[in-house]
Amino acid sequence: MIAEVIIQSNVKNLNKIFDYEIPYEIEDKINIGSRVFVPLGNMKKLENGFVVGIKPFSEYKVKEIASLQGENILDNEKIELAKWMARRYFCNISDCLKLMLPPGTANKDIEKRAKEKNVNFITLKKDIEYIKFAIESKKIKSEKQIRALEFIMNNGDSLVLDLEVQADVSRAIINTLCKNGYLEIIQKQVERDPFKNKNIEKSVNLKFTDEQQNAYDTICNAMDDMLFSEFLIDGVTGCGKTEIYIQLIDKVLKEGKTSIVLVPEISLTPQTVNRFISRFGKENIAVLHSKLGVGERYDQWYKIKNGEAKIIIGARSAIFAPVENLGIIIIDEEHDSSYKAEGVPRYDAKEVARKIAKENNIPLVLGSATPDFTSYFRAKNEEITLLKLTKRANEASLPDIEVVDLREELAKRK
Repeated sequence: MIAEVIIQSNVKNLNKIFDYEIPYEIEDKINIGSRVFVPLGNMKKLENGFVVGIKPFSEYKVKEIASLQGENILDNEKIELAKWMARRYFCNISDCLKLMLPPGTANKDIEKRAKEKNVNFITLKKDIEYIKFAIESKKIKSEKQIRALEFIMNNGDSLVLDLEVQADVSRAIINTLCKNGYLEIIQKQVERDPFKNKNIEKSVNLKFTDEQQNAYDTICNAMDDMLFSEFLIDGVTGCGKTEIYIQLIDKVLKEGKTSIVLVPEISLTPQTVNRFISRFGKENIAVLHSKLGVGERYDQWYKIKNGEAKIIIGARSAIFAPVENLGIIIIDEEHDSSYKAEGVPRYDAKEVARKIAKENNIPLVLGSATPDFTSYFRAKNEEITLLKLTKRANEASLPDIEVVDLREELAKRK
């Protein structure tokens, strides 16, 4: 079998597909989206590559794939999206594929890539009844050793530091118990959770105004039809756009689907995230933005890939999150220029979102109090559905606006 491979490189001449033979011993492990090491030309150093296709034979004399790198991360949908982006934004396919990798893993050097966090835990090596008998028969006499064993028996697997502090024992005591076969040190993967210390009070759905209800019902009808539709919510500040987003997500969640909410980096404050957490709980939410550490973003990415998070909130790069069964894409403050990337590839997150929404036959909802000129023009030409919200929620009044001629003001001061 032959694998079609894209080399991970910024060199323009390498922006094409190369054929490589799949070694028999890894033939059943290679899939579209697999990351591989391959020889290239006369260079001794192996290059990183992505498998973007598999076929029975090649018309060329080809080299073998050297090895397979870890798990399969990219699927065929992501590969096709990267190809479309490369054509649309005139860039290398490999640059687009890197946007879809777990955070911190684009580096060619495997040792420098982000990894899961593993922590040492102390656990019992022998069963509890055996240890209790050893204590009662005076086989274990040390008071500190007994205290350490009783702590583990009562609390289960514990961090080494917790055992030392709470049971008041030294590392030497722990090492002795490990040496004698009563305890052992094991490694467990722990999640770097950005919501770890957040205890947010649960909130409930708020009652809609007539305009909010109309917008919500219109979008829900499109969701029920399972066809791509694009909406622009043009609403004054304080009209309750976020509440519409939340209740749309609630509907999607009840259908067993996932949601992506894009927010400009500057607007992605703890208060914004907390509002979603208060409604859906932190276990259902993953956040992807630059204020998180690489390790936290890595863990959040895998939380999405493993299907643990159903609501993804983030800046523009969150559009590439590895979601399955997508139900809706929402872009808040859609006028913001940060949705257009300045570095390579120079993509527009709104265009990418539109492409993904069309492929999945789901609604794309844009929201703003000051819509982007292009979006508003498209809405006026009925290319997308315009939903106006002219009143503030809870019947709050709009601020008074007065136009002041500063020339008259300055004249008064003379």
